[in-house]
Amino acid sequence: MTTTSPAPHPGRALLLTFICVGIFMVYLDATIVNVALPTMQQKLGADITQLQWIVDAYALVVASLLLTAGTLGDILGRKNIFLGGLIGFVTASALCAVAPNYTFLLVARILQGAAGSVMIPISLALISGLFPAPADRAKAVGVWAGVGGLALATGPVLGGYLVAQFGWQSIFWVNVPVGALALSVLIVRLPSAQLPGTRRPDVAGQLLFILAISSLAYGLIEASSKGWGSGIILTAFAVAAVALGAFVAWESRSADPMLPLGLFRNPVLIVAGTVNFLGLFGLYGSIFLLTLYLQQINGLSTLQAGLRFLSLNVAIMVFSYVASMLAAKFGPKIPIVIGSVASTAGLLQLTQLQPGTGYGSYWWAMSLIGAGVSLVGAPATVALLGSVRPEQTGTASGVSNTFRQVGSVFGVALCGTLLAQHLSSGIPKAVAPLPLEPAQRAALTNALAKGDLAAVSHLSPAAREIVLRAAAPVFTDGLHMGAVVAAAATLVGGLFALFVLPSRKKPAAAAGVPSAAKDSAPQTTTR
Repeated sequence: MTTTSPAPHPGRALLLTFICVGIFMVYLDATIVNVALPTMQQKLGADITQLQWIVDAYALVVASLLLTAGTLGDILGRKNIFLGGLIGFVTASALCAVAPNYTFLLVARILQGAAGSVMIPISLALISGLFPAPADRAKAVGVWAGVGGLALATGPVLGGYLVAQFGWQSIFWVNVPVGALALSVLIVRLPSAQLPGTRRPDVAGQLLFILAISSLAYGLIEASSKGWGSGIILTAFAVAAVALGAFVAWESRSADPMLPLGLFRNPVLIVAGTVNFLGLFGLYGSIFLLTLYLQQINGLSTLQAGLRFLSLNVAIMVFSYVASMLAAKFGPKIPIVIGSVASTAGLLQLTQLQPGTGYGSYWWAMSLIGAGVSLVGAPATVALLGSVRPEQTGTASGVSNTFRQVGSVFGVALCGTLLAQHLSSGIPKAVAPLPLEPAQRAALTNALAKGDLAAVSHLSPAAREIVLRAAAPVFTDGLHMGAVVAAAATLVGGLFALFVLPSRKKPAAAAGVPSAAKDSAPQTTTR
């Protein structure tokens, strides 16, 4: 339960601005890092598996802690938790920027994700208190959602510019002054709310949930280097299965569960969670693969690669708005199905990419992916919020967001693993017939099999061309495999929605976005 002030808080527009600044940073760091991956690989000596962890460690921690964060706000105070998260995020960003090696950077990214995870749900609760009138609150929540979408879309372009001008560390340094400014305003102006504090954190459920998804993510990411049948990978999958079973058993018996299992009796929640999971799986998997393709195969700079993502980013921003209108007019089923088909078509078009393919051949495919994921996301949330009781909307929203975050983790994990596995098996065959010295061939084979195309930089121009001509097709074949898997995932989501969601349009009160926002915003902190 939450408390709201009877009158709007003076200066609430300023407070909303800086709350959204904090959230902008959290969402920005989910995508800004992608275009810096090839540079990080070269500077830190990381292979593809380690690049996956740089992306997924952040998203994995956010996904793991999202459901519990609201409860901490009820217990310790929302202002305290949000400011603590902001301080932690800025500090972790600085640690990322000064990271001398891959291991240090990975730990700092985990700390970043932990801090960011508490800021997301608490920010909505703070906005609910600052905007007690339903109409004002709906507009404020709309601003909050728009800022999150803008951050996700801005990441590749801003990251490309910063890396090109100031180095990869700058994508983390930029958070420090921005976060410090937000903190200086919020620590003074943000009001404290007295909360009943009746909730208790579900510590056992949280630990089991973390163990389940982290073990599964580890197995998927490391399988390419350690082997799918290796003891440690099989153990990771077994631990994930046992932990998930234990989590379900615990949640079914807990008096105050982190995830009320009764919600899953609602088929709409299952559909919304599934299509959100599969949609983000396809989006983040394709972004990871395209980033490596654009820079390592087509030789683009970080800025040039970031600009190539504009077609995807603009589509996300435009269709996030269009999707809400379509859902309100026709119901959520039609846009979800259309969006899933669009994403599938865009991802399948990526299988036509070859070394040197021009932007004119794939910009529209990236636009389809961006439009598709937006047409799925907003209507799925509308369907979900319109299908549960008002007091359940906060928890249901938390579940939906968790599905989205976990989908992004597994998209990068599985698509990256397929690429890495294809490189490890295909590169030795591609390099073997090349006219190279044995020692040089062995070194190049080892580096290229790990996805490190920077290893050819020390070769003569003629030798470099020969090696890249042999290695690049292997890389693009691996990209095609990941794109097919991502396309299959989005298509399954669309078919699931087609056959499970009702065709009849929801009543306006249930389907309209403002109404959903009104119901959901004040409840977000209860889970």
